[in-house]
Amino acid sequence: MHQFPVLLSLIAVSVLLMVTPVIGYRPWPHLKPNSSDLTLGSSKKFEGSSEFVQMRYHMGPVLTANITVHIVWYGRWKKSQKKIIREFINSISAVDAKHPSVAGWWKTVQLYTDQTGANISHTVHLGEEKNDRFYSHGKKLTRLSIQSVIKSAVTASTKPLPINPRSGLFLLLTSDDVYVQDFCGQVCGFHYFTFPSIVGYTLPYAWVGNSAKLCPGVCAYPFAVPKYMTGFKPLKSPNGDVGVDGMISVIGHEIAELATNPLVNAWYAGQDPVAPVEIADLCEGIYGTGGGGSYTGQLLNDKDGATFNMNGIRRRYLVQWVWNHILNYCTGPNALDQ
Repeated sequence: MHQFPVLLSLIAVSVLLMVTPVIGYRPWPHLKPNSSDLTLGSSKKFEGSSEFVQMRYHMGPVLTANITVHIVWYGRWKKSQKKIIREFINSISAVDAKHPSVAGWWKTVQLYTDQTGANISHTVHLGEEKNDRFYSHGKKLTRLSIQSVIKSAVTASTKPLPINPRSGLFLLLTSDDVYVQDFCGQVCGFHYFTFPSIVGYTLPYAWVGNSAKLCPGVCAYPFAVPKYMTGFKPLKSPNGDVGVDGMISVIGHEIAELATNPLVNAWYAGQDPVAPVEIADLCEGIYGTGGGGSYTGQLLNDKDGATFNMNGIRRRYLVQWVWNHILNYCTGPNALDQ
């Protein structure tokens, strides 16, 4: 078994001078209509299939122990919004959800292993939570100040978030009135790891913002559409909250990549660790069969007309597919949801 805490410390030393997380995500609507930028292959037999994509393991640690997601709620959040997100995270390991399920989607992530052959953990559950409703670091955050927010959460005098570098993830969620550096223009969320010089520890974390007020057409697509996509109508969100329903896919994207590449030295395509292409990046914009380019793929519709592609414990969600390195194409919950 690899010594995960030791690796965390050693690798962190080499990156202390880096000031910008390099992992980012935003849905595909920033591409012009009919763009082929995201078409990974001409064959539509398998979504996103391509003989040119080589997902490789670079010998770094992955999250093989039970994964605990600790949330920092930054800004003002409604109880209903928190409930949607909590239930999504708890659905990742749920065994009794209707097919196609969030748990079935996670089975593709579980296929990834570390250097000992151990698979990504099946168990993902919600950990402790911290509310920062008074915007302790303001309403405009930089990528580095996000780490300061996490530091405040883990060093708080009352009920600090627990620290477990081997299996704990930190998910910083900002409300719809908070702007984060590069939000809307370049990213809707990103993941990286904290610097000991700021936080005191090397901890995998992700940030995802609520785009409802700032850029729903960019980060909450297809429940909102950008102005340039004339003729396109937004789809009805499955939980009645455009901003939060848009966040769900980004949260899934980042958790999947945190599990397989927590220190940016494990699973990714390409030769450059500064700009790695990870398991969710390869399937950007693909939510169903036939997806690719400027088409989401075949989706499902609820009785009330809401659009989704997988079931949680009690709710339905729209979540982007992820790259299956064994089959060499993007797969969703149906592929392994048995």
